[in-house]
Amino acid sequence: MTVLVPILGDQLSLRLASLQGCDPADTVVLMMEVAEEATHVRHHQAKIALILSAMRHFAAELREGGWRVDYVSLTDPDNSGSFTGEVIRAAQRHAPRLIRVVEPGDWRVEQAMLDWQTFVGCPVEILPDSRFLCSRDEFAGWAAGRKELRMEFFYREMRRRTGILMEGKEPIGGKWNYDAENRSGPPPGLKGPPLPRFAPDAITREVLDLVAERFGQHFGSLDRFNWPVTAAEAEAAAEAFLRQRLPTFGQWQDAMVVGQDFLFHAVLSPAINLGLLDPVDLSRRAEAEYHAGRAPLAAVEGFIRQLIGWREYIRGVYWLEMPGLAEANFLAAERPLPDFYWTGETSMACLADCVRTTRDNAYAHHIQRLMVLGNFALLAGIRPQEVADWFLVVYADAFDWVELPNVAGMALFADGGRLASKPYAASGAYIDRMSDYCGTCKYDVKVKTGPRACPFNALYWHFLARNEGKLARNPRLANPYATWRRMTEAKRNEYLASADAFLQQLQPASGGWAHAHKTTPDREDSPC
Repeated sequence: MTVLVPILGDQLSLRLASLQGCDPADTVVLMMEVAEEATHVRHHQAKIALILSAMRHFAAELREGGWRVDYVSLTDPDNSGSFTGEVIRAAQRHAPRLIRVVEPGDWRVEQAMLDWQTFVGCPVEILPDSRFLCSRDEFAGWAAGRKELRMEFFYREMRRRTGILMEGKEPIGGKWNYDAENRSGPPPGLKGPPLPRFAPDAITREVLDLVAERFGQHFGSLDRFNWPVTAAEAEAAAEAFLRQRLPTFGQWQDAMVVGQDFLFHAVLSPAINLGLLDPVDLSRRAEAEYHAGRAPLAAVEGFIRQLIGWREYIRGVYWLEMPGLAEANFLAAERPLPDFYWTGETSMACLADCVRTTRDNAYAHHIQRLMVLGNFALLAGIRPQEVADWFLVVYADAFDWVELPNVAGMALFADGGRLASKPYAASGAYIDRMSDYCGTCKYDVKVKTGPRACPFNALYWHFLARNEGKLARNPRLANPYATWRRMTEAKRNEYLASADAFLQQLQPASGGWAHAHKTTPDREDSPC
């Protein structure tokens, strides 16, 4: 009797724990393209194409390595449309003595996985995902007894564990964090080098045709599809970043420039989250660039902090806080998502450009996501669940474990400060400092109220005023609240009236976009 090893679409690594110790002669690898994974959100067309193509390429790599792969395609007429259904069918085909699977990244999928043994008639072994440095149990142990979960302290533990950028027990350079050196706004004409190009092969072309046919009504475009879909292509993308972008990544990582969709960013998160790249290996290679004198410490530390600090931390928070995090709404935000998040049709230049790059590329960098798209949603009081659904739909690197805590905890403060020490709220001055958006905008960032004013300015004070009962005691907001109280009543009312006038003209999403959050199965939705 054989061992059945289901591999999900974001587990595309030969290092996967479920493959270790298995004999290819006595193992069947099950890979499934199923519709169930889009019954709750309708994913970006490019995201669907990326996952499908990467899965099919990985299946081919497994076969070349001697593994027997049972691959269920989306177009298989007998496809049940769910992971559970396909595991049951595979168990009937292969009569396994054991099913070995790695824990998923989605709480909802794990709930289904826990029931598999009931249906298949053999033991189901769910293994920890060893691709992460910190297991879920280890993170829970670290978090136990902590009222607030601060990433900085967790990050230091990961540095000590790996020895990356360490000199004995101390950090190289004498500081753990060089974030203060990585916040430069863009000078005129700032441009990044072009990303490496990956011409679609026959597998990818077939997938692109399938996605255009079956998911062409979904958000986004396939016209600029350029994601690495194999480990070899992901390696080429990583090497290009380390040599061409890393040296200047740090200084300009928060900068935003109209039409410059990538600047000096790695754009490797989709490949990492799918399993095509090892984040610890990538961190060590970035460290080597510093030691070789090819990249400054601030840039290298900032990049490594994202890989072994923030990424690990966010996953730990997700599993610690679920399922409650999915419904968290500490600030009682109930405004529906505005239509321009889907259409990009807004006179606010920053939001328009961030939605455009999201639509065109299934990508926007972290400051565009947090301080433009997320900041607006926070200030406008948009319902966290609608914002989280949108982020999960539109980005190629968005899986539930990484997207939800970033949106609910970091961007929207929906968890009440469990993750972030303060709401990441900002007026138009921040966007002006970190971008060239304001120079092309209909609104004037230096005008505070009225129809010509940048909407972020009045919305900032409106946000603080309406949430004063919940936020006034936050020590990191002491200065803004002191400023608010020093204003004359007339000035405060002017800000509130200006914000109310803007909010009243927002149009909620309508038509198909209003139903991006689905509650009934749809066999034509995205496989993951």
